[in-house]
Amino acid sequence: MTKLRARDLGIPFEGGTGPFNAITDVSGVTVGYATVIEGHSARTGVTIIHPHGSRDHTPVYAGVHSFNGNGEMTGAAWVEEGGLLEGPIGITNTHSVGIVRDTIIAWQAKNGALYQRWSCPVVAETADGWLNDMNSFHVKEHHIMKALDSAKDGAIEEGNVGGGTGMLCYEFKGGTGTSSRKLPVKLGGWTVGVLAQCNFGRRYQLTIAGVPVGSHLLDGAPITNGENPFRQDDGSLIVIIATDAPVLPHQLKRLAKRASLGMARTGSLGGNGSGDIFLAFSTANPQAAVGDAMGLSTIQALSNDHIDPLLSSSVLATEEAIINAMIAAEDMKGHNDTEIKALPHGEVQKLLRQYNRLK
Repeated sequence: MTKLRARDLGIPFEGGTGPFNAITDVSGVTVGYATVIEGHSARTGVTIIHPHGSRDHTPVYAGVHSFNGNGEMTGAAWVEEGGLLEGPIGITNTHSVGIVRDTIIAWQAKNGALYQRWSCPVVAETADGWLNDMNSFHVKEHHIMKALDSAKDGAIEEGNVGGGTGMLCYEFKGGTGTSSRKLPVKLGGWTVGVLAQCNFGRRYQLTIAGVPVGSHLLDGAPITNGENPFRQDDGSLIVIIATDAPVLPHQLKRLAKRASLGMARTGSLGGNGSGDIFLAFSTANPQAAVGDAMGLSTIQALSNDHIDPLLSSSVLATEEAIINAMIAAEDMKGHNDTEIKALPHGEVQKLLRQYNRLK
């Protein structure tokens, strides 16, 4: 059964999307999942993003930004230094980062996908310890290999899937969400796609289409009991932004920064305990990492005077990806009999109607 998405409920968002309203609207990008739901305590998984699909291992330009760094994104130091993303991206739970990183290297070696003799993969995390027993290390090598090998383009799943399986968002069920923005031809015709793993926010903060939804839905908030605790978030958000626009690493860092604003438009301001780390990459410039006999590469670069639509698209697609993750998520019961409820669609529509914001 096809899950509903935010726009299906009449939630208004700015900007036009690609055909799938997903990160896979950027040509070549594929996404694979392994979802681990077993027994009473395994509610976790792994998400894989291939910038050029699983058979094209060409490095791409990339940039990273840490809005608040109480989290991990392996390989980020080399992306920052070298400006290149050299292989697939993994997203999982906090205590599975190591095995995902090691398995990506093994997969690269097996498939001849090592750009050089060594690899420093990008693997990011959020903590699913409410619903998943992270200390039992439920993510195994075969799960990661499955996600690497099964990645596809087109429409992709959202909600309780992949690395987002056991996550919370604004004290409702969170998870994996995606969205895209397609610019008109007069603005370049470029596409910006986002995939977000959402595990952050306090109930009273939740804002949808400008409406303070969370302050009306305080009952049953598992962490704050609906009260404002006079402290900010200690959850985490990972955002991966893809584009086909020919932008350079320092410009991609600017796109990655804008994920912070997409997060803020849903209500969260981040906090000391929040791990909000964002990465953007471009599939343009296939010769980015390859030079001629003299080491010179021929590349294209969009001027800064024309980058504003990409910056705005990064904000708007991040916002929608977060809400899509919550709309697609379903009630879940897991570790220690913890039960987290999904965002109630009908109540959200009722509130948006009251504020004259339902499309």
